[in-house]
Amino acid sequence: MINYNKKKLQGNRKRLRNNLTPAEAALWSLIKNRQLDGRKFRRQQSIGNYILDFYCPEEKLAIELDGEDHYWDEGMRRDKIKTAYVESHGIVIVRFENKLVFKDPEFVLKTIKNKFRSTTPHSSRFAELGAPPILGGVDHMSIANVRRGGTIC
Repeated sequence: MINYNKKKLQGNRKRLRNNLTPAEAALWSLIKNRQLDGRKFRRQQSIGNYILDFYCPEEKLAIELDGEDHYWDEGMRRDKIKTAYVESHGIVIVRFENKLVFKDPEFVLKTIKNKFRSTTPHSSRFAELGAPPILGGVDHMSIANVRRGGTIC
């Protein structure tokens, strides 16, 4: 069982969320609020004792942005251990060098989208019901509202 967001890491996660690197801030501006094919991403999600830069629970996909310290022997060793742990829980990690977020953001977004397991965005709540969130251009919340006597706007 995966231990998400351990209480002991709460302070570290909050500090990291409030102090994003320029590359993290740039990527976050492109993927927040379900901007990337309707997928929800979280910033600084912890898995076990590790904190991921970004995590999409729907896709079990983690995105890590790596600065210079990741390319030294010690940084590469730590990343290898972290990756093995996270991947052992069925989560895919995609790594990008910080510079690439600025140099070619379209490539970064396309690479992330290519890692999506499904081609249709869906929330886990709708997935549990076996239905996508959009049906003929009308979302399920609107349908539920009509069933309660409301109207579709």
